[in-house]
Amino acid sequence: MQVITAYGTGARPDLTRSGVGVVKASTWGVGTPERQRATLDAIAKAWQTRDWPFAGLLSYTVHAGEDGDTLFHYSQWRDEAAHQEFFTRYRDDRNDEIDAAVPGIERVGIASYELYRRTGLGAGGPRVPGCVVIVDVAFDGPDHERQRDWVDGVFEALETDPHPHPGGISGTFHTSLDGTRVLNYAEWESAEAHIEALAAPGDGIGGATPQWRKVKTYPGAVGGGVRRYTPALHFSAGG
Repeated sequence: MQVITAYGTGARPDLTRSGVGVVKASTWGVGTPERQRATLDAIAKAWQTRDWPFAGLLSYTVHAGEDGDTLFHYSQWRDEAAHQEFFTRYRDDRNDEIDAAVPGIERVGIASYELYRRTGLGAGGPRVPGCVVIVDVAFDGPDHERQRDWVDGVFEALETDPHPHPGGISGTFHTSLDGTRVLNYAEWESAEAHIEALAAPGDGIGGATPQWRKVKTYPGAVGGGVRRYTPALHFSAGG
């Protein structure tokens, strides 16, 4: 199978795609904006010069961090066995080529997730996101029920927020298979819209409502982070 490549704002995963059993998320640190661009070029070459590995990999998307250092990788798989097959048979030759082009890439772990809930934010019809915000929440131990309860609390807070920011497009919440993390893949019209929402807590993110206070003070939520990215590369199988 050939590889279909999309770039820029068109480089987006289908977050409602059927048949996705596992999502893999990881971050690379590359150091500088110049190395970030060079790494994206190397990834594109490594994937475009090879056939699509096999049907168990559904899609692979790379996002460029606004910090000029990080790359966020989001891939959709049929199941865990499909990822293990890729890891064993197809991963090394691609990564070896990328590392030869840009030595010294720091690969910061990989986590396995399943989709839990998705919401559309703001008003209006279909919109193309110019910014992806990755919200990562860590808990003090594995508890699948707690993961889902925290996400449900966010949905309640969003639904009762009197002034949601119009720049928000969607939020897709994933729970880690080990029970310790939640990842929200949030689409926004622009980085500026997200910055505005953060600067005005009553206008869209974490407002001063009882529901948002419950989310912020949830027992056992011990860390995480919020980072903004721009869609950069998306790979899928062609005919």
